[in-house]
Amino acid sequence: MDRRIFLKGAATAGAGAAVAAPLATPAIAQSAPAVKWRLTSSFPKSLDTIFGTAEVMSKALSEATDGRFEIQVFPAGELVPGPQALDAVQNATVEAAHTASYYYIGKDPTFAFATALPFGLNARQQNAWLYEGGGQELINDFYANYNVSSLPGGNTGVQMGGWFRSEIKSVKDLEGVKMRIGGLGGKILVALGVVPQQIPGGDIYPALEKGTIDATEWVGPYDDEKLGFYQVAKHYYYPGFWEGGPTLHFMFNKAKYEELPASYKAALANAAALANTIMMARYDVKNLTAIRSLVGKGVQLHAFPRDVLDAAYDASFRYYEDQAATNPAWKKIYEPWKTFRKESYEWFRVAEYSFDSYVYAQQAAGR
Repeated sequence: MDRRIFLKGAATAGAGAAVAAPLATPAIAQSAPAVKWRLTSSFPKSLDTIFGTAEVMSKALSEATDGRFEIQVFPAGELVPGPQALDAVQNATVEAAHTASYYYIGKDPTFAFATALPFGLNARQQNAWLYEGGGQELINDFYANYNVSSLPGGNTGVQMGGWFRSEIKSVKDLEGVKMRIGGLGGKILVALGVVPQQIPGGDIYPALEKGTIDATEWVGPYDDEKLGFYQVAKHYYYPGFWEGGPTLHFMFNKAKYEELPASYKAALANAAALANTIMMARYDVKNLTAIRSLVGKGVQLHAFPRDVLDAAYDASFRYYEDQAATNPAWKKIYEPWKTFRKESYEWFRVAEYSFDSYVYAQQAAGR
């Protein structure tokens, strides 16, 4: 080949490559645009485990996208009050929130399904229902009415039943008790004589200290010790039957979410799933030492009396059936949820419950 022809051809090819290279840049930019969102949490920064779950998600998302998709996390009150997180996402004041869906049952009791129903699913069952049992699809169909899409964003495991100034020896002792309690638990306890109060986490301690309320529930030993409830109420009850496996959610403005490239939606789903796993693992570790610490400080642990549980159980399912008869949104989720709960309970009684019952009895016997 003539050397001059070869060099000319090479130069032409090189020029073509030089021209072609910049053309690839817009395509890359379109598939991986720089996206910056703001997320408002419903929780204060002082509750590091529950607030920190959103930070776990944000960090994982940034790392998965080489910093192209970033979500800045703000504690409750910094952008909007914690109880207004859903409204802020719905109205696109922020693109995202980390919150408990049952905070919004005043809009529609159906919001409770995404978090927890009294005597409902434990944490593993809740995850199974949401991820593989069709639950998340039902939740997002409902959320679409509020311009919201969502992903599971953490679970505490079964919570404690709360702090009481006076001992509860029977269901009669609940008559007239003013109790801070969220979600459907408050509606159910009304049937037992409780007067539910809606108070944000940061305001609970002073209300309990001043006697504005007689009792409160929050999460469990780790968070409850940080909030100092043991200093003003010594009777600590279990289980929190209204929150057997409460799930938090990452809520996203639906229009903003649908604008995301498919790769970003996948990265967001993976980051949220990691956060969902990490939150419960952290609680399971931190509660170990916190419950010992609380008992060492003079806290008295009590199981709720059986008549309290029985009365609450009956009241719960009366409420569910009443809602199903009058609220189409509730019924659409309740019917498949009820079937899943029944079948899940049947399976868990076979292996899980048998194993747990035996080994815990051995441990309690000192073996």
